[in-house]
Amino acid sequence: MNHVMTRGWTAVCPLNQLEPDRGVAALVDGAQVAVFRTADGLFAIDNRDPVSGAYVLSRGIVGSRAGVPTVASPLHKQVYDLRSGHCLDLPGVAVARHDARCRNGLVEVRLRQEG
Repeated sequence: MNHVMTRGWTAVCPLNQLEPDRGVAALVDGAQVAVFRTADGLFAIDNRDPVSGAYVLSRGIVGSRAGVPTVASPLHKQVYDLRSGHCLDLPGVAVARHDARCRNGLVEVRLRQEG
């Protein structure tokens, strides 16, 4: 049975400073997180590309595949579902997904850890 541990919410930046379809990197509780604002909402995933090991996903290309909001790694172009973190190109590869919301004009992120 998978348990998901959650921590508190951390303010990252004002919503109006987060450009649509562009990512930003943020440090949340010691973890590098990539935060994205798309037409589908706010998303947060680990900034670490699981294929290359580099912390670059915040600089990835935001798009969609079959209606799914995605980000493509800027290094090897693998595409990740922003809603689930699953890689759409490599079965079994995924990046951790975190909770993201806008509260009082601030983008907030809450880490999720599988346990």
